[in-house]
Amino acid sequence: MKKLAASLLVASMSLGLIACGNNNGGTGDAGNGGAAVAEGTESAAAPAGASTTNTDTNILSINLGSEPDYLDPALNSSVDGGCLAVNSFAGLYTYDKDGNLIPQLATDMPEVSEDGTVYTVHMIESKWSNGDDLKAADFVYSWNRVIAEETAADYAYLFDVIARADDGSLAVEMPDEYTLVITLNSPCPYFNDLLAFPTFFPVHQASVEAANPDGTVPGKWAQEAGFVCNGAYTLQTWNHNESMVYVKNPNYYDAANVTMDELHFMLSADDTAIYAAYNSGDVDYIDTVPNDEISSLNGINPEFGVLDNLGTYYIGFNVNDPLFDGKTEEEAAKMREAMSLLIDRQFIVENVGQTGQIPADSFVPVGMADGNGGVFKQADTSYYDATTTGAANVEQAKTLLEEAGYTFTDNGDGTYAVDPAISMTYLTNDGTGHIAVAESVQQDLALLGISMEIKSEDWNVFLEDRKNGNFTIAREGWLADYNDPVNMLEIFTSASGNNDMQLGKGTPVSSSPKWDEYNALIDQIRTTADFAARVDLMHQAEDMLMETWSVVPLYYYNDVYMQKSNVDGVYATVYGMKYFMYATKTA
Repeated sequence: MKKLAASLLVASMSLGLIACGNNNGGTGDAGNGGAAVAEGTESAAAPAGASTTNTDTNILSINLGSEPDYLDPALNSSVDGGCLAVNSFAGLYTYDKDGNLIPQLATDMPEVSEDGTVYTVHMIESKWSNGDDLKAADFVYSWNRVIAEETAADYAYLFDVIARADDGSLAVEMPDEYTLVITLNSPCPYFNDLLAFPTFFPVHQASVEAANPDGTVPGKWAQEAGFVCNGAYTLQTWNHNESMVYVKNPNYYDAANVTMDELHFMLSADDTAIYAAYNSGDVDYIDTVPNDEISSLNGINPEFGVLDNLGTYYIGFNVNDPLFDGKTEEEAAKMREAMSLLIDRQFIVENVGQTGQIPADSFVPVGMADGNGGVFKQADTSYYDATTTGAANVEQAKTLLEEAGYTFTDNGDGTYAVDPAISMTYLTNDGTGHIAVAESVQQDLALLGISMEIKSEDWNVFLEDRKNGNFTIAREGWLADYNDPVNMLEIFTSASGNNDMQLGKGTPVSSSPKWDEYNALIDQIRTTADFAARVDLMHQAEDMLMETWSVVPLYYYNDVYMQKSNVDGVYATVYGMKYFMYATKTA
């Protein structure tokens, strides 16, 4: 899942909505469990981050990012939007404060056939926020809506594990109004976790169709406050680009245990303004701080914390970009590899991240399970030495660029001028940490005379430009939606709405990687019943991806936050989802 708009470098280490993961206490050691936000404690007197406490015990004020791109769970593909979804919608399953998968609208965990391909889920009786009964048919409608071409959902590919009926619809039967029988194409080791992912949440059919009768604006029904949902909170007011107020939903199945009457969201990506609002007592919980404040907060202010995540912060190249015109596929890959080698990852994690991130030497993060009882990343799955400085790799990077057709003039100071000139624009979203990463990369590439301009965009514009390939090089991040390597790898199939690198998409140039073999390999991974062989296939897919050098991992994620000393009960998963419905706040 893509990270929040307001994230700084370290904050963007939370898992993607569509994917998530964890590492502990800023160490970068990814794991499987959820991460509870630290219990409220009295703030120690500290010059950095000294703040005022708000004592309105019925309202929790929060900042997770700027204006959300989508509130429709079928269309959202960002972590901030996912956090809003898990607090305003309910699925068949969810995660508890310890990161355990538990029933939500299901009565129990699924009954699974002996061959692992048929899942039977019995549902509790529950209601939509308008009082309508919520039944199995609502899930069937919602899931088929996700895969419909007119919906254009980025996450439609997550449903490829489910078999199709003759008419192309999902193979899901309803023996009664509160039972779902789901047939898969083959055994799927992570299917239970998919059923807890926001894209699998139900939406209210009558509301969707009333707002969008001609099917041209699929998310229109959830673009203003007051839409029907089924979670702990409903959206009461929405002042676009400023604030949102969610109020407790009396029809929520677990309303008796929801503790906060209202959630107030500050919509901003300005981490300086967010931090000021936190210190003034206007906000109780934030998951970003200005980058230059981290060193004075980490380990000093008890309200500052670091959460486990499972994901990777990386740079992505548009493989169809004119920068690579006239090059062969191999030459373009050598250009990208050379630039990857110049980046000083150790400097970035120590001086920008500052919360114990691990420099990344693979795309699949440390600690991710392999779907066969083991851990996927081993010592031999490193693609380069991520701890060396960019300066140490200058000669190797220069050689790669020479093999791609460039020549160099020694400037006599350890740097070179390149001919023909290489110039590009680095696209990022707002946030002091993201900008600091870009500036570090800018300085590293200059060692070989590569000129890089930095362009920062508002979150929603940034997402669309990346998705549409309107960039040469861009900051990227992916938090796992579930703990399986295929979630990190399937985002790069040609059919994926999350394939920003344009691999196998758009109008290819002569240097664009051929991608049909990769697509076929992901299909094989999804359908094989041999889980040991599946691990080998996933390693092959990561090898194929890394050989393009269109993906340049920088570090493995963790996630910073600040929480007032009088707040307790907020919890998060390694996938970046944050749950506020059981929070408490004392006067």
